Amino acid sequence: MFFGSVEKPPRLSEFELEVPEKLVAKDPLKKRDECKLMVLNRAEQTIEHRQFKDIVDYFNKGDVLVMNNTRVYPARLYANKDKSDARVEVFLLRELADDLWEAMVKPARKVRIGNKLWFSKKISCDVIDNTVSGGRVLRFETDAASLYPFIEKVGHSPLPPYIDRESIPSDKIYYQTVYASERGSVAAPTAGIHFTKAILNKMEKKGVILAYVTLHIGLGTFRPIMVEDLTRHQMDSEYFHVPPETAEIINKAKSHKKLVGVVGTSTARALETVVVSGFQITARRGWTDKFIYPPYEFKMCDKFITNLHQPKSTLMMLTAAFAKKDFILKAYKEAIKNKYRFYSYGDSMIII
Repeated sequence: MFFGSVEKPPRLSEFELEVPEKLVAKDPLKKRDECKLMVLNRAEQTIEHRQFKDIVDYFNKGDVLVMNNTRVYPARLYANKDKSDARVEVFLLRELADDLWEAMVKPARKVRIGNKLWFSKKISCDVIDNTVSGGRVLRFETDAASLYPFIEKVGHSPLPPYIDRESIPSDKIYYQTVYASERGSVAAPTAGIHFTKAILNKMEKKGVILAYVTLHIGLGTFRPIMVEDLTRHQMDSEYFHVPPETAEIINKAKSHKKLVGVVGTSTARALETVVVSGFQITARRGWTDKFIYPPYEFKMCDKFITNLHQPKSTLMMLTAAFAKKDFILKAYKEAIKNKYRFYSYGDSMIII
């Protein structure tokens, strides 16, 4: 008996694409909403070129726009090892408990258990353990109630590895969304960087309902896929929170046949993690390692706003799952032809 063929996941090598180095955005635009906007229409298989400030045109009264309100903290610090002149880079990944942090260090081979790292005359930490991913567990010594004020003051923005320059003070403004409120990410939800408060106000005046989730993005977002078979790739777990008010807004919109627009891959992963039945979600907090790649049927995403991602990345896989691989590869080639800026500080696309 024939039941029909089952679509197989594409192989990693099918997402191979060369992005010219000159198109990799190393700096942000001074006006966030003046970046290019590529509009992909899935039904008509058409591509249109606009500016991001036109994004309001693609939403109607009663539609919902869901954004990730995570806030990036300046996670990159510098210290001296054992009061010597040996400089060490410390990339704080997450707080495990009071004064206890997981971090990546450079040069890793020279930072061992038992070393003490000095950040200032009053703030230091002891290296107390190694992690399975090659990092270190650090116990901080400080008289302050919290380490965060010090981090915010002296830390550097955790720019992605492909931005090969030192961070500057303005990165703390531009490598952050205007609606960021929940501290915890070491990478920005870059699809939301293009929004301004003026655009969000226009959305609300049009009757679009704004809703927020939180997903704290870790370094895993930049970790390359090392297996050809996508089913064997394991995502890093990241903390998320879908609050009751957001679940209520989305469920009500779905029941009234309104459309849900999702800003960024992190927001999509959080929402798809909490689908309970059909097209309903539940409020929840926890950890997700959900990896979305083709073929995948989205339950909570009708319109998708995202950036132009690194080829063969998990971010590109999720985008291809929403718009189909061949259409996305066509769009990326179109973006290269039209000199779009790629990656975190780059241009944008909306898929409708």
